[in-house]
Amino acid sequence: MLPRIRVNLPGLFVTATDTGVGKTVVACAIAWAMRQQRPGAQLAVCKPVASGCRRDRSGLVHEDAEALAYFSDCRLPLDVINPIRFREPLAPAVAAEQLGVAMDWAAVERSLNELATYGQAMIVEGAGGVMVPLDPAKPRATWLETGLFGLPAVVVARCGLGTLNHTAMTVRLLREAGITVAGVVMNGYEADEAVAMAADPSRPGNARWIERMTGAKVLALVPQVEGGAVLPGQGVISPAVLDAVSRVDWWELAGKE
Repeated sequence: MLPRIRVNLPGLFVTATDTGVGKTVVACAIAWAMRQQRPGAQLAVCKPVASGCRRDRSGLVHEDAEALAYFSDCRLPLDVINPIRFREPLAPAVAAEQLGVAMDWAAVERSLNELATYGQAMIVEGAGGVMVPLDPAKPRATWLETGLFGLPAVVVARCGLGTLNHTAMTVRLLREAGITVAGVVMNGYEADEAVAMAADPSRPGNARWIERMTGAKVLALVPQVEGGAVLPGQGVISPAVLDAVSRVDWWELAGKE
């Protein structure tokens, strides 16, 4: 059974229109920005489910959980931050079915409760988009059934062609499930309009159209960065990414119901 628990902290659930859109880049940058905006505040972070993990001496470890822990300075163990882990890069329900294991939602609930006693705010990063199947025993169960643990959603979207459809559908599904949409972050933005137009004529107008279609605010345009935006081993997030994300008052958004 999926947990219908509520996190009794200000917080945000970072989701996306698809997998590989940049949720972790954005979630890490939000965590870093919140620490700068409120020095001394303790942040909790959670990646409830992750697939595509590596195996080391301590077991399965996911680089997204490591990055979230690093940039938030969350000192709790990684198995609390990321309670359910799979080696294969598959949707959670598919990975669990292949292994013949049940999804341990009680572990997720324990982690969220422990994290809620640790931090003054919480950032939760989902796996995939809002409709990714989460449990083989309940094939229609998605992040929508969790209610995103009572947290407002930040939707990470691509900047290019197709994003209007994907973003509008994601925002509509969230709202129909009774979930607050804090706003949209567009990832991979090209600031030079001439370059953007040459590569993809839809790019310059997509942010404006997303706001017109959904009524959700585009909170930030995260630029495209060569070589990767997040390098947790080196303690680096691209300054251009940080600049774009830091202009948003994330504490205010996290406190909204």
